[in-house]
Amino acid sequence: MNVYTKRQRIAKIAKQHRREPLTLLHHYIDKAWLYEAFGELCKRSAPGVDAETVTDYAKDLDANLESLLNRAKSGLYKAPPVRRVEIPKPGSQEKRPIGIPTTEDKVLQKAVQMVLEPVYELEFYPFSFGFRPKKSCHQALEYTWKAIMDNNIQWILDVDIRKFFDTVKHEKLRQLLSIRVRDGVITRLIGKWLKAGVLQDGSIRYSDEGTPQGGIISPLLSNIYLHEVLDKWYAEAVRPRLKRRSFMVRYADDAILGFESREDAVEVLRVLKNRLLRFGLELHPEKTRLIYFGKPQSNGEKPSMRGSFDFLGFTHFWAKSLRGYWAVRRKTASKKLREKLKNLNEWCSKNRGLPLSLQHEKLCQKLKGHYAYYGITGNARSLGIYLFYLRRTWKKWLNRRSWRGHKLTWERFAEMIEHSFPLPPPKIVHSIFKT
Repeated sequence: MNVYTKRQRIAKIAKQHRREPLTLLHHYIDKAWLYEAFGELCKRSAPGVDAETVTDYAKDLDANLESLLNRAKSGLYKAPPVRRVEIPKPGSQEKRPIGIPTTEDKVLQKAVQMVLEPVYELEFYPFSFGFRPKKSCHQALEYTWKAIMDNNIQWILDVDIRKFFDTVKHEKLRQLLSIRVRDGVITRLIGKWLKAGVLQDGSIRYSDEGTPQGGIISPLLSNIYLHEVLDKWYAEAVRPRLKRRSFMVRYADDAILGFESREDAVEVLRVLKNRLLRFGLELHPEKTRLIYFGKPQSNGEKPSMRGSFDFLGFTHFWAKSLRGYWAVRRKTASKKLREKLKNLNEWCSKNRGLPLSLQHEKLCQKLKGHYAYYGITGNARSLGIYLFYLRRTWKKWLNRRSWRGHKLTWERFAEMIEHSFPLPPPKIVHSIFKT
């Protein structure tokens, strides 16, 4: 039985026993399962505390996986500390901690994730999109757009959970996990990962809360936590009691709730604070907002009289379509655009000495990657702005090179990018009109 068939088998058993915790899952993990998990790893991923790369681990892969399997199932496996690095948060003075497990730990975490995914994919709600197979940011954006357009949404609750990944309570997580999974081997491994500690600045720190961002298993554990704390609570306890229509969409720890009634919105915000506190979580007092977002009427009311909100890198606002109808539009969020332009300026400055052909190749890759994410219906102007500044920034830093006494004028630059180094024009990749 191959790994794909085994995962289908797990999903079938989970469906047959929806109301019962599953107690026998670890026997699906064998050497073939670990080979599959290893194959899913990024070969260029950074090494953990032992400095062993994926390439190093692969040199004696069969013996390494055999040893790992035996230790994992016998209980002898010891989860090594996670190497933590801190990277700056875009547009902020704060830093985001990223945990980097060892290569062997990544293999085992991936193997356990592959076991748990078929179980929880049956549990997760369709309005949850983050870090799930066959789910994407663009699907979450489309879901949000349709929900607002179809349900006469007047109010948006922009939910921001303060330092979610650092404040998840380990004991609460174990309790929530046990609702569906009580396999001793699986739960013991997860417990070891939670207790493994974090290595930073030469010292190991242990804590009874938090799931370091960067671990392969962390996104799934976070989804399990928020599924029970937020999604299930909204779907089963909140939505049936609301007076008017509403919707919810969540991507990882970012959530948006929409309401037709202000009364419903205010009440949900009030009880949401208490709900999160029960599980050790807290709403960010400044970033959590209740926004009036009703559709403009034909009585002279201007769209500027209502708010806008940012979600997954896009600002959502009301504007008239080309046919003269009011519709929710999306554009690249100003904060994200500034970050992109800053990074672009730094790249051009650092790499201005490279051959022009190589610079052109890399800049084309950046443009195509930008279009691939931000190229949605109605965002053509922001795409054009990004292209305009890319041209201007490239020219500025090329002028820091030696041009044998001749300055690179706009005319010469325009001729160069038109004939020798053309840049891809803005492209709408994700259209609401495509079926």
